[in-house]
Amino acid sequence: MSRIGKLPIEIPGGVNISIADDNTVTVKGPLGELSQKVDPEIDVKVEGNQVIVNRPSDSKKHRSLHGLYRSLINNMTVGVSKGFEIKLELVGVGYRAENQGQLLDLVLGYSHHIYLQLPPEVKVEAVTDKRSNPTVTLKSYDKQLLGHIAAKIRSFRMPEPYKGKGIKFNGEVIRRKAGKSASAK
Repeated sequence: MSRIGKLPIEIPGGVNISIADDNTVTVKGPLGELSQKVDPEIDVKVEGNQVIVNRPSDSKKHRSLHGLYRSLINNMTVGVSKGFEIKLELVGVGYRAENQGQLLDLVLGYSHHIYLQLPPEVKVEAVTDKRSNPTVTLKSYDKQLLGHIAAKIRSFRMPEPYKGKGIKFNGEVIRRKAGKSASAK
């Protein structure tokens, strides 16, 4: 059995999980509603306050889908009850971030500003304090969407290994390289 797939998913209070006839799992909670279509060969059942995911055989396809769908349903359950948060740090001289509602304005050393319109499911907060790097905090109940938006923002200025400048995740360690060394003649 899959180590992840065989674990039952605990349903927290205030969360309702329903399974449609076409094997679509819908999770409703205080923060929002998410749905995921599950492969028809994978069996998903709600028993009491737990969700059980089973597979029909030990074929390679079924083993891989077993853990995948269990993780997706678990992420949906945690998302609608607690939510997810990602913090990005802008490292570089003159790098700034501001938000006006759902519009994120980034200044990343280019000759122009970068504007990113965020979907309504993602809440954004840009903080710029003196003597520290600007941070962008993203919050959402949809983990897939949140990761996609964070990767998109990070792609505007990837961290580089020589000076460490760029947009990095909070707590991420950038492997640094030594620059050119002057040869003594």
